[in-house]
Amino acid sequence: MEFIFETTYNQKALTAMAKGIRKTARKKRTKRSHIFGWIVIALAVLLALADIKDGIEFTANRIITLLAALVILIVLLFEDKINGYFARKRMLPGTEKVKATFTEEGFRSGTEVGKTEWNYDRVLILAETKDYFIFVFSSSHAQVYDKNNLSGGTAQEFRKFICERTGKTMTTLK
Repeated sequence: MEFIFETTYNQKALTAMAKGIRKTARKKRTKRSHIFGWIVIALAVLLALADIKDGIEFTANRIITLLAALVILIVLLFEDKINGYFARKRMLPGTEKVKATFTEEGFRSGTEVGKTEWNYDRVLILAETKDYFIFVFSSSHAQVYDKNNLSGGTAQEFRKFICERTGKTMTTLK
């Protein structure tokens, strides 16, 4: 059996990849970071609103504190999109389009730049979103495969195949 994916590493794919890493390999660290971020936001708002008597006086310190809280809030809400954006900026030219072929023995990924062969035992975590399968290799490395550009079988068949080959279960991400 052979499955072939053709994936374009655009903002949507890289956002899904960042989400996959964040919700699996970085889960504990992300939780701690989010708790810390929300505490900092709450403290910044309390600090900015402290000493209000007759109205809010917008001093430089108060404005800077509120802007810092706003930046942290934006990062917390859009971290996957931000991480995907920076991942796209770091990509080598010619690696935007990937053709991956999965066989019984392993899988091959090819771009304009080169080809790589992988063994299934290198996959740390399997995850999927509505549109992508995500292979997590470490807390900073992953690959995504576009379900809409799959040939050789269906997404359900591939899910069963890859779970058998890797010995891992598929994590569904919302």
